[in-house]
Amino acid sequence: MNSMTGYGRASSALEQFTLTVQVSSVNRKSLDLTMKLPEAWESLEPAIGEQVRKFAIRGKVHVDIELTGVRGGGAEWDEAAAGEVIERLAAFAKTQKIEFEPTSELLWHIANSQRKGAEPPAVDQARPVIEKALSEALRGFAAMRAKEGEALLVDFIKRAEVLHRHVEAIAQHASQVPAHYRTQLLKRLREAGLELELNDERVLREIALFADRCDVSEELTRLRSHFDQFAGLLRAEGESGRKAEFLLQEIGREVNTIGSKANDLTIARAVIELKNELERVREQMANVE
Repeated sequence: MNSMTGYGRASSALEQFTLTVQVSSVNRKSLDLTMKLPEAWESLEPAIGEQVRKFAIRGKVHVDIELTGVRGGGAEWDEAAAGEVIERLAAFAKTQKIEFEPTSELLWHIANSQRKGAEPPAVDQARPVIEKALSEALRGFAAMRAKEGEALLVDFIKRAEVLHRHVEAIAQHASQVPAHYRTQLLKRLREAGLELELNDERVLREIALFADRCDVSEELTRLRSHFDQFAGLLRAEGESGRKAEFLLQEIGREVNTIGSKANDLTIARAVIELKNELERVREQMANVE
């Protein structure tokens, strides 16, 4: 089981630059891949996407590739361009009859403004370095997602046990509901002054109708089957989150049906607890790939 939240980073030297690759992801129902890289390397996007898809099936994944920290003293100044700016400033000062004496600070600002930018390496030259750094970043990214997935798995196993206990408690009590209703029905009849025997046809018919209306045996059978499938998904390889989310929806429908049919206070309380726990499982499952 993998979480959809992950982060990986790797750096490498590329000529006079430092190449940094960062891969991050958050929850998303499907794979939403975005990239940011130097314009000169945009032709690498399909290959980068193919490499990322080997590690991520779902999630909003962002790949950031940047060049920073020009090594070896940085880019060179364009001395000719800086000199031209100074000459133009001097000529302008003369026309305005202003004394012009360039300071060291002014020279520094002009020289920096005319600095020659270092161009990124050609795409063919950068490709193997990018692929290597991206591969390293993706390994870290995948390791984090796997580690968080292990923690989620432990939590799901515990919560599945809680769900199972609630269902078995409902099943145990549900078998007693018709008998309890029969006792209460006869009590109400006696209190109303109607002395009807237990084997009276009208009493038997009413009890039979009630027992049929509140019978949740089919729902319990389907719930147990869903729980078995859910346990299998927790141990399954590859993508499991989307299938588990669908299965949890089906479990929720069965629980709602039990709540509407049971007509019993004890079962109603158990259904509320079951729904609360089920909602917690759904929230966590939204993090699973």
